[in-house]
Formats: sequence, structure tokens, C-alpha cells
Amino acid sequence: MKFEKDTYLYYSLLHELRDAVGKDDVSTSVSDKVTYSVDYYWISELWHDRGTKSIQPDFIVYPESAEEISKIMVIANEYKIPVTVWGGGGGSQGAALPVCNGIVMDMKKLNKVIDVDLISMTVEVEAGIIMQHLEWELQKQGVSTMHIPASIYCSTLGGFIAHRGTGVLSTKYGKIEDMIVSMEVVLPGGEIIKTLPVPKTASGLDLNWFFIGSEGTLGIITKVKLVIHKIPEVRRFQAFLFKDLTSGLETGRKIMHEGLSPCVIRLYDEEETRSLIKRVLGIDKEGAYLVYAFDGNEKIVSLSHEYAKKIAEDMGGENLGTEMGEEWWLSRYKFFFPPYVFALPQAFGTCDTVASYRDIEKVYLAMKKAVNDNFPIARFIGHFSHWFNWGCMLYARFIIDNPPVDPGEALELYNSIWDAVLRAALKENGVLNEHHGIGLKLGRLMKEQYKNSFSLLKNLKKELDPNNIMNPGKMGLGF
Repeated sequence: MKFEKDTYLYYSLLHELRDAVGKDDVSTSVSDKVTYSVDYYWISELWHDRGTKSIQPDFIVYPESAEEISKIMVIANEYKIPVTVWGGGGGSQGAALPVCNGIVMDMKKLNKVIDVDLISMTVEVEAGIIMQHLEWELQKQGVSTMHIPASIYCSTLGGFIAHRGTGVLSTKYGKIEDMIVSMEVVLPGGEIIKTLPVPKTASGLDLNWFFIGSEGTLGIITKVKLVIHKIPEVRRFQAFLFKDLTSGLETGRKIMHEGLSPCVIRLYDEEETRSLIKRVLGIDKEGAYLVYAFDGNEKIVSLSHEYAKKIAEDMGGENLGTEMGEEWWLSRYKFFFPPYVFALPQAFGTCDTVASYRDIEKVYLAMKKAVNDNFPIARFIGHFSHWFNWGCMLYARFIIDNPPVDPGEALELYNSIWDAVLRAALKENGVLNEHHGIGLKLGRLMKEQYKNSFSLLKNLKKELDPNNIMNPGKMGLGF
């Protein structure tokens, strides 16, 4: 429903929202509406850049507690007005865009660190906190969540949970969902629930998993208890160059299967080594660049490095030394921001996926072929960022240096590349996404990924949100 300004209904709803959260925590300003119509989704940036009219919220609210959020949801259900939850606005999939107008709920005033438990090694915190702010508070006590993604300075904890975010140290410490102990959630109807105080039980379904990765479509995460870790005694890096991607992938697999527990393995394909690695690190060599790291007790780290180095050398890797590994760590954020990486007017898409070790190279080759054979205007690069015992994640990108000027033509080309790339990945047992989420960008492909089991997700959405007001239009769940 679009609420036209200067109508009785508009002012009635505005009054109720102000009554629920306070006059200062409701905005209808033109500038705020524009701000909350653009996130890091390339299309929303393009639309704004080209002066095309964006879809804007009617109201922006800034709740300060779960109770205030509950009141907002009761009002929203009465009016059947959509609610879109906004964290830091750093998402790349359009999941935070208010495509049905309505209310945008900015969560950043829920930013308190409630309790740091150094006996159980957990932290309880409100979900609207910027992740770097949480890390700064924890580091004062010598601990960390070890969730260190590139968007740590601008994204919220709740945002990471909503789309299953992954940090650079995930190979040892896990993705964000692996760190969750318990949560408080406001359901679409306004009910406030808490999940069980510990995650490992035989007490029925784990309710945490209803909301992890749900991208604001099933509820609003307000508090979280996370696992924390002591800041390690040492963290040491090592870099190698391999003649080809295959040798690098096999090296990473062997390091994982030896049980050495690296905190980082990152492998760049030949094209990304030739371009980004050269630009950021100054390594002007042909091949596939690999960096790994271990952290913890110094003696254990040293021993692990010796084992990993032998594996890499036996696979024919050229030892680039610890300095080139350390330089990668110090420069790790440069890979995600201009001038080192892509920005308007370029078109770019981050097509991250994940697959088993048996399938991951086939997934990479199929995605690369889909771009190179069908879209000569684009180029394809990739690296392998997050490694598990059973497989690893591919952080692939397509880049178009000179996309169409017309935003409609650009969108058609952009979506066509996404369709081709992700269908190629699905065919080889990859998935639509590993840690950026689905959002508005990829929702149309969810039925192809889940097939007949997608009806279970739609039924869950209908049961929890019968009025379909929670972030409609996202994850392929309908408007």
C-alpha cells in the first residue's frame, strides 16, 4: 500500500508510529527517503546515478528496543503496510530496499553490548550494533568474535545473521551462524520470542535456524548471544604461487584434510592474480596466488606452518615467503574498495557460491564459460575464500567496463549474466549464494535451486507472516 502524503490515512499512521517510538524516531524527510532507497546493490546505485526515480519508503523508524519493534509490527499488521528491516545498508543483493514502500526500520539504535561472559566465552549484544564497534569493545578485554568481514566497518550484526555472512577468518572460526548461541526475535505479528539458551540440545527443532538467513522475511532479530575467542598469541601468514588453479585447489584441500586448522586459505585464479594481486600486492607473476595463515599458540602455529609448507612445496608451489602473506593481510580490505576494485560506471556482480571439493573446480569452469562464451562484453575472475572440511567457497565476479547507458538495458544485461552464471553453477552442484544472500537480485532463481522443496519455505513464510508484510518481494517469496 502506498500512503499518499496529505491524506487522513497518512497522518493517522504517522501519529501511531510516533506514539510507539517517539517523534524523534520517525522520519518522513525527502533526503532520508532517498537514502533508504539505495544500498550496495549495483542496480540501485545505477538507478540513483542515472537520475531514475527509485522506490522509496513512506516512513523511516528508529526503534530502540524489542518492545518498540513489537508495537511497530502490531501497527503495520493493522494497516497491512510492508516493513523492511535496515541494518547498515551494505548489502549487495537489494534485500534492504523497500520495493513495496511502507516502513523502513533502521536497527542501529539497538547497539548495546549487554554482557561479556569470560567464563563461558560468550557475548550478549543487541543486533543493531555495527560489527566493528562490537569488536572494539571486545578487544578491550582481549577477546574477539573472529567475524572479520570486509564490511565490518559499516554492517550490523543482525545484517550478517540475516544473510549468513562470512568473515575472513571463517576457515577456522566458522561463518556467523556457527557463532550463534541464542537469539531474541520479534515475530511479524509483534510477539517477542527467545530461542533456547544453548544451541546443542535434543530438545526439538533449533529455532535459531528459522531466522538465520531469512533476510528479514520471517522476523526481526533484536538480541544475540555469540561465541567469543581469546585474541591469539600469534597469527602468521605464508604465500605461494602455483602454476595453475588446479594445483592451488588441491593444496588447499590437503591442508584442510590434514586437520591443521588454518584460519585463512585464499586462492586467486590466474586472471585475478594477473590483475588484482598485481595491483594490490605488486606481485607481477603468472599463476595462481595462494595465501594461508595459522593462529594461536606460537609453537603449534610454527609446527602447522611446517606441515602446510611441505604440502604446498610438494604440489609444486613457489614459496613467496611470509612477507607476501603478511602484506596480503595488511591490504585485505583494498580488494573490496576503489581504486583497486570496481565502481560505477562499471557493472559488476559478485557471484559467490560453494560446493564440495569434488565439484568446486567444475563449478568454477562452468561459470567462467557461461560468461566468456555468451557475454564478450564481460570478463570473469574468481578466488576461493572460505574453506571447509567438505568443500570451499568460490568468490567469482563478472565485470563490464562499459555497460549500456540506458538503465533498463543495463538491468536486462545484468540479469541475463546472473541467470547464465548461476544456472551453470546449479548444474554442477553449486548453489545460488554462499554469504551475500538472495535478496531482490536472485529471488527469481530460488525455485530452480530448491525445486519442489521450495513450497516448504513459502508455507513457513505464510504461517509466520500471513499478511506478507515482512520484506515482501525478497528471496522469491512473493509480493
